[in-house]
Amino acid sequence: MADQKTDPPRQLPLDLGHGTGYSRDELVVSGTNSQAAALVDRWPDWPSPVVVLAGPAGSGKTHLASIWHARAKAVAIEANRIEDCIAGLGERPALIDDVDKARIDEAGLFHLINAVRGAGSTLLLTARRFPLAWGVVLPDLVSRLKAAATVEIHEPDDLLLAGVITKLFADRQVEVEPHVVQYLVRRIERSLATAMRVVERLDRIALERKTPITRALAAETVSAMDEGQGEFEI
Repeated sequence: MADQKTDPPRQLPLDLGHGTGYSRDELVVSGTNSQAAALVDRWPDWPSPVVVLAGPAGSGKTHLASIWHARAKAVAIEANRIEDCIAGLGERPALIDDVDKARIDEAGLFHLINAVRGAGSTLLLTARRFPLAWGVVLPDLVSRLKAAATVEIHEPDDLLLAGVITKLFADRQVEVEPHVVQYLVRRIERSLATAMRVVERLDRIALERKTPITRALAAETVSAMDEGQGEFEI
C-alpha cells in the first residue's frame, strides 16, 4: 500500500507500462533485432564472455536485457556503482543497462570485466553506441572492449513496430483494426518507447470518451502529441 515503506531487492529497473510484459514469449522479433534475440537465446554459449547490445533509444535493448537477466539469474549493476558490486558477484553473470548513458566508470568496468572473465562468467552491456564511441581512454579497458562481442540493434522496422503496437493493445484487451495500426506505424517516431506512449494515450482517451479506437482518433492523438499536448505521466 501507499503507506508501506519497504525496500525491495535491487533489480533491473523496468517501466513495464499497463500490463506489458518483458518476457521472451512477448518479444516481437524482426530483422532489426533477430541477431540480438538469437544471441540472448544462445546463452551461455556465447562467442565472448562480454557482449554489448548497441542500438538507439527505443530499439528494445532493455526488453532483451530483461529476458537475459531473468534467464541467466544475473546481477543488475548500476553503471555508477560498479565497484560496489564486484566483491559480491562471485560466479553470477552481470548486467549493466545503458552503460554509456553517462560518463563511463573506466576503472570499475575494467575490474568488472576481469572479475567476470576470471570467474568464467558472462557480462551483458547495453548501450546506445558502439564501444569505440564511448570515449574510453584506459588502454587496458579499450583492449577488453575490443574483445567483446558487439551486436547492433536497429530502429524498429514496420514489421516490428506493427507487431509491438498490436501486442500493446492486446495487453490492454483492446481490439484495434489493422489499418489503424498501420496508420500509427507510418506516423509515430520509430521507437518502442513512443509506441508504448501512444497506445497508453489512445487507450485512455477511448475510455474517457467511451469510443472505439479509430483512425480519426489515432490521427487526433498523434497530432496532439506532436504538438506537445500528449505528454503525460504513465
